[in-house]
Amino acid sequence: MPPTRIVECVPNFSEGRDRSVIDAIARAIASVSGVSLLDVDPGADTNRTVYTFVGAPEAVAGAALRAAVAASALIDMSKHAGAHPRMGALDVCPFVPVSGVSMEECVALARQLGEDLARELGVPVYLYENAATRPERRSLADIRAGEYEALGAKLARPEWAPDFGPAAFVPRWGATVVGAREFLIAYNVNLNTRDKKLANEVALSIREAGRPAKDASGNTLKDERGQTIKVPGLLKDVRAIGWYIDAYRCAQISVNLVNYKTTTLHTVFETAKAEAEKLGLLVTGSEVVGLLPLEPLVAAGRHFLRRMGKSEGASEAELVDTAVRSMGLDSVAPFDPAKKIVEYACRAPRPLVSMRVDAFVDEVASESPAPGGGSVAALAGSLGAALATMVCNLTVGKKGYENAWAALSETAVKGQSVKDALVRAVDEDTSAFSDLMEAMKLPKASEEQKAARERALQEGYKKAALVPLETAAACLTAIELCIEAAEKGNANSATDAGVGALMARAGVESASLNVLVNLASVADAPFVEATKATALALVGQADLLRDRALDLVRRRLG
Repeated sequence: MPPTRIVECVPNFSEGRDRSVIDAIARAIASVSGVSLLDVDPGADTNRTVYTFVGAPEAVAGAALRAAVAASALIDMSKHAGAHPRMGALDVCPFVPVSGVSMEECVALARQLGEDLARELGVPVYLYENAATRPERRSLADIRAGEYEALGAKLARPEWAPDFGPAAFVPRWGATVVGAREFLIAYNVNLNTRDKKLANEVALSIREAGRPAKDASGNTLKDERGQTIKVPGLLKDVRAIGWYIDAYRCAQISVNLVNYKTTTLHTVFETAKAEAEKLGLLVTGSEVVGLLPLEPLVAAGRHFLRRMGKSEGASEAELVDTAVRSMGLDSVAPFDPAKKIVEYACRAPRPLVSMRVDAFVDEVASESPAPGGGSVAALAGSLGAALATMVCNLTVGKKGYENAWAALSETAVKGQSVKDALVRAVDEDTSAFSDLMEAMKLPKASEEQKAARERALQEGYKKAALVPLETAAACLTAIELCIEAAEKGNANSATDAGVGALMARAGVESASLNVLVNLASVADAPFVEATKATALALVGQADLLRDRALDLVRRRLG
């Protein structure tokens, strides 16, 4: 049960005034199945529209190509004018890994899109940032220098031959820059002042570029080549300036966090707070402009819980809430996680786990074959993992268990991850069954249709076997967590760890039964043999671990 694979794409098209063109490109993006169009941001002065959409890698790449094809018939760069630097109708198109996708995969997407654009539209394409084919092309600004007006002359120079497409000027289109980069978080920190200069002082201290060095008289220092000497700032991959926002009646430190994995969001907040206090200022909150991934908020939540002396193994919802409250992310505007967090904004519906408990039980008891044993197995395992996590969280911070705090906080974090995976599996198991039912409905009038239906059925049965197999493996991990909780956790909660082990053990065997029943319809003998062996081995391991967990519980009970 790996995390959902999500890529963000943020193409910038050179049209920000003609609503019919803007909407046509948006429709092209939204027409691709599996893609969620999150934002369309046109600018009349810049004559540019930024689209933000997310989805599975292949779907996102397909939507980007479809949008470019739509734009090719609607945008004429020879007539374009605007305040923003630009060189093409689709000016720049970055892919950004959000969840379950590596940067290397986004680089591959960028290069494939570049190749597709060159083939489909016959236009020059450059690669930048992590997708760049040479160091001097990493910077978008360097590639775009001279803009559209200088493109013809640039393409004539051998060193500026495009990565894909013709080294020829296409007046209607120009050229496109495609790349892969980390998620950029637009983040503003609020101060208890209206003085923009003071906000800028803090910005100069924290941003990576720093500030000009000055002598005792306040004169800017130069090196032997006449270049300004810089005093480096405190935070890598941070760009920042100070400004005043009249609507909020306060000055802000406006930050672009270029790589939140290098410098965390909470580190920016804490460092800005410390530097502001040196100037006698107070930080009164902060805001995220646009969307951000879940990861930096989860990391922030854990950071602030750790500072409180609490377990870091809180639920995802509690971690997000802790981050929002601790950094005052709702201080000047509402912060709705469902709209501000990328993964939540494009999350698929989860009809079963969204039910009330009594409604879920009633649904299981109905004449419908789904949800059935697979979903119930996943639910049982999730409760086992939840109980292990609870015992850990009840121990961290409790006197007499100081030596176990760090280890059990880490166990609680693992427990939350296993619990969340099993909660997702409640719906995933029923979804796999539904896919199989759809395959059974395929036509079978001709031999060709029969063969296609049989292929779909075989794939469906395999999936219907693999989903509960993953559930069984996750349930086994939940028993292991219960053992750690029973061994090191609060003695008063040892029985909860035992109950968790029993629930997770039931999940292992229940899920394994679902594996076996679906394997009976799979024709691939090697697949059947290997999968069956794995399922039975998991049951055997579960028996041993359950017995160990119960033995630990009984010993702690005396």
